[in-house]
Amino acid sequence: MERGAQTRFAPAPTGYLHLGHALNAMFVWGLAARFGARVVLRIEDHDRQRCRPEYEAAILEDLEWLGFRADAADGPLRQSERTAIYEDALARLRGAGLVYACECSRAAIAARTAGAATEGERPYPGTCANKRLAERPGRGLRVRLPPIPVRFVDLRHGPEEQHPWEQCGDVLAKDRDGNWTYQFAATVDDLVQRMGLVVRGDDLRASTGRQILLARLLGRPDPPAFYHHPLIMKSPSQKLSKAGGDTGIRELRRQGWTPARVLGEAAWRAGVAPSREGIDPALVSSII
Repeated sequence: MERGAQTRFAPAPTGYLHLGHALNAMFVWGLAARFGARVVLRIEDHDRQRCRPEYEAAILEDLEWLGFRADAADGPLRQSERTAIYEDALARLRGAGLVYACECSRAAIAARTAGAATEGERPYPGTCANKRLAERPGRGLRVRLPPIPVRFVDLRHGPEEQHPWEQCGDVLAKDRDGNWTYQFAATVDDLVQRMGLVVRGDDLRASTGRQILLARLLGRPDPPAFYHHPLIMKSPSQKLSKAGGDTGIRELRRQGWTPARVLGEAAWRAGVAPSREGIDPALVSSII
């Protein structure tokens, strides 16, 4: 990866920041400092039903309080304002014969793949791939993925090989409610913004191959560098989440915690630091 590359901190405003977000911010800004990269703030508000303006305002306030500041001076980029960019990307894929309408619900897909052990092992079975359904409200849009392996080097885990077509099947670009999906919007944004480094949690590691392949279909032959960091777990199989109502940064602030204490707690709970000792935001590159 070239020095001076661009990376991003990309929260979804569907709730308040918690310790897991603080940990991700530490890795984003810490690795950016290590590699000489710029940090862009991207608000991933593609889900119109769950995102709220008050959550975005709280995210920006808490991030500032923690001591993390984006390098772009013109404010955050919002996915809700980039519909034309996503439509253009989809049109290019449609022109190549790679887009088709899909009427399958999540429940229907789950029923057809009931033998799979986990949700991550339930690839879309291609039910609508050859139906030639008309594109209309109430139907999703999928992108055909070629059944080929994707190889890449994770900066933390090393060489990896993934098989997106077997993992997920054809990628959903727009859901039945008309929302752009995370997989599609994030891939297009990383391409258009020329992201050279993507830093995120291990829970998104399985998405890497499909995003690399989707970006390749859109004309990006060389993917960004990827770094997948450890997560803060509240049980062996469950990470912290906004949906689960886990303690937010705002609540810790009300209890009198300092930014250094929050960061120290996040790093310790993820196994990154040996103790709960406070961490100065300016020194996170020496911790990770």
